[in-house]
Amino acid sequence: MTHINVLDPGASPLDYYGFELRRFREAAGLTQRQLGEIVYCTGSLVGQIETARKLPTQEFSERVDAALGTDGLLSRLLGLVLRSQLPAWFQQVAELEARAAEICTFQTHMVHGLLQTEGYARAVLGTMDRSGLDDRTAVRLARQAILEKDEPPVLWAILGEGALHQKIGGAEVMRGQLARLLTYEEDPRINVQVLPYEAGAHAGLTGSFTLYQFAADPAILYTERYGSGYSSANPQEVRDCSLRYDHLQAAALSIKDSAELIRDVMEERYGESHTMA
Repeated sequence: MTHINVLDPGASPLDYYGFELRRFREAAGLTQRQLGEIVYCTGSLVGQIETARKLPTQEFSERVDAALGTDGLLSRLLGLVLRSQLPAWFQQVAELEARAAEICTFQTHMVHGLLQTEGYARAVLGTMDRSGLDDRTAVRLARQAILEKDEPPVLWAILGEGALHQKIGGAEVMRGQLARLLTYEEDPRINVQVLPYEAGAHAGLTGSFTLYQFAADPAILYTERYGSGYSSANPQEVRDCSLRYDHLQAAALSIKDSAELIRDVMEERYGESHTMA
C-alpha cells in the first residue's frame, strides 16, 4: 500500500494525480473529509485517490477542479491517468485512437469498444475475470472521450451481423447497446454499417481489424489476438487491409438499412423496438 508521505508523483500518472490533488487540497486548507463533503463523496475516497489506491472519475475530477480552483488540471490529467491503466500492450492503441483523424474498424462478432455501453463493456470485460471490474470498465469507457473532442475523428464501424445476435450481458444490456448504435444514425462522424449474413464469403473472413488514418503520418493497421495486439505501418499490409475494407463496405448494408436491421433485431430478439425521435 502506498503511504501518502512517500507518494512519488513521478511513479505513474495516477500517482501524479494523487500528489496534485493532495497539494491543492492542503493549499486550500481542507481536510480530506471537508473536501469530500464539498464534492459529495467520503473523505476516505479522497484519501484513496490521493494515495493512488483508487481511480478518479470524470465527475470527481470536475467537482474537485471547481471546488479547489485548479483551472481544470485534474480533469485534463484524467485521460492520461485512465489510459495508463490499460494493459501495456493496448496503450499504444489508445494513443492511436487519440491521434487519428479517421478510424475504420471491422468487427466480426462484437461491438467495438469506442461504441460500447457501460453494461455491454462490463459484460465483455467480466468474462472469466471480474477483479477490478468497475475500474476496468471505467478505463474502457474513457476511451470514448475522443468522440467528444472539438475535432473528433471520423469513425467507420462495420459490424458482422452476428454482433447483433450474440447476447452479451443479456437482453436488457443488448437492447441498450443496440439503442446506442441507433443514436449515431444521423451523425456524419460516426457511421455504423452491418455486414449481413447474406453477404456470404467476404473480405473480412480472416478476422477483425482496424485502420487508423492521420492528418500527416502514415496509416497504421491494428489487429488483435488473445492477450496481445499487432500494429503495422508496413505500406503493403496497410494497402491490403484498406482494399479489404473497401470491399467490406461495398458488401455491407447502407447506414440507413443497417439501422433498420438493428431495429428489427432489437424487436424480434430482445423484445423491444427503438423509436427514433
